[in-house]
Amino acid sequence: MTTDDAYRHCEDVTRLRAGNFYHGIRLLPAPRRAGLCAVYALARKVDDIADGPLPDDDKLRLLDAVRADVNALGTAGDDPVFVALADAAGRFPIPVEAFGDLLAGAEMDVHGESYAEFADLLVYCRRVAGSIGRLSLGVFEARDRDVAMRHADDLGVALQLTNILRDVREDLERGRIYIPQQDLDRFGCTLTALEVSGPVSELVRFEAERARGWFARGLRLLPLLDRRSAVCVAAMAGIYRRLLDRIERRPELVLRERLSLPGWEKGWVAVRAAVLP
Repeated sequence: MTTDDAYRHCEDVTRLRAGNFYHGIRLLPAPRRAGLCAVYALARKVDDIADGPLPDDDKLRLLDAVRADVNALGTAGDDPVFVALADAAGRFPIPVEAFGDLLAGAEMDVHGESYAEFADLLVYCRRVAGSIGRLSLGVFEARDRDVAMRHADDLGVALQLTNILRDVREDLERGRIYIPQQDLDRFGCTLTALEVSGPVSELVRFEAERARGWFARGLRLLPLLDRRSAVCVAAMAGIYRRLLDRIERRPELVLRERLSLPGWEKGWVAVRAAVLP
């Protein structure tokens, strides 16, 4: 397999499986777009293992295999995702070790972790999404990388908190609940696959407001990026913020369906980001 073939595979995965992200990623110059698609394709592989139908022991074994492949990146192998990622890591300062955090977060899902308070959930969010922020920053051109890394991590947390609200129904069906027990107790809510009670709309709005605070911190990243990278991030964050708006307007819907934006609206947000000064 050639490197070009590997990159094409990763871009196909990203285009088909990452509707929210791809609208921003496609605004990057071709080499950075290819690098970020390689990062996303491996993240997708990890998610598919953790969320898939296999027994937990098999999931953990496969996640260990991915960890071994990441640690051996650049050695022999013809998996297109690892071929592309090895090339991208040679071109850009991608902190490949951050995939270790992503894998640790996926293992938390497999083990069925629960979250007593937000501090516990924050560990999970930094692993599964903050890691993606840090990996993505490696593809971008940025100044003051240490500061930018912190903001990229915070923006990842904001996106994950939005995902948690978007996916409440789907996660309950899997037996997962990410909303901290402390918050459930505060609002007098019960959320399980078998029972939903209490003022869930108030709880959802509270969680959405928390996500907004993380967006405010994470978007401090934008002035530290080159223009094309800033436009990419602004588009991705803009799509998620509009999704958060929708959740806040109709919080009861999270118990009925997985909320999303139509394709035309995602495109509009991306175009709007591209013309910002």
